[in-house]
Amino acid sequence: MAVAFVAAYGAGMFPTATLVGNKIGHDPTSEGSGNPGATNIYRLGGRLAGVGVALGDMAKGALPIGIALLLWDRPEAMAAWIGAVAGHVWPVLRRFRGGKGMATAGGGGLVLDPIIGLICVVVFFGMVRLTRVAALGSLSVGVVYPVLALVLGWPGPEVVVAAVVMGVMAMRHHGNIVRLWRGTERRLKR
Repeated sequence: MAVAFVAAYGAGMFPTATLVGNKIGHDPTSEGSGNPGATNIYRLGGRLAGVGVALGDMAKGALPIGIALLLWDRPEAMAAWIGAVAGHVWPVLRRFRGGKGMATAGGGGLVLDPIIGLICVVVFFGMVRLTRVAALGSLSVGVVYPVLALVLGWPGPEVVVAAVVMGVMAMRHHGNIVRLWRGTERRLKR
């Protein structure tokens, strides 16, 4: 489990947003919201750049979990899920200043349970389409994923891991929650 966690942490640190940002002439860590994630890149560089970051960040979660499932079993995959999200959110190479973890958590979640993952994709895009607020889509998934894991009979420790992963992601959205409460959260352009 330790090997799975450490390897996934390394994958999670891959600077997808920074690389895409460099290609489009923007530094996501100092421009826009300052968050190295898909939504900030979307706002800075457009839809194609944002989708590229989202897919890259999803791969940072999906690949380590998929490899852990191939080499070992679900406990190691759960450790890899935590590791990938931790590497994205708290990357040691960037002084522990990373993204919010949604796409990385989502990529891992799709591999761990494709049914729950696909439902969460629908929930995310449905909420974003309805409200034009990416944070509401992310926060909705943060609630739905562990609840569905519980309802669909995941073992207790796995439900706890899902809740922790989604809780970290929700915690990283604290600023968004405050802005939502105040009515000042930015909406995505149509």
